[in-house]
Amino acid sequence: MIGINNVTKKYGNLMVIDRLNLTFADGSIVAFVGPNGAGKSTTINMILGII
Repeated sequence: MIGINNVTKKYGNLMVIDRLNLTFADGSIVAFVGPNGAGKSTTINMILGII
């Protein structure tokens, strides 16, 4: 299981992720879908510990 709770990310004064909660069950397949600038890459990088 992968989970994150109340994750927030700011770049300067710009709030890009605000109190995000996600839980993925073992063996699940997940897709992040959204417009440019929605925070998809930032969220994935935070889950992976890159940022």
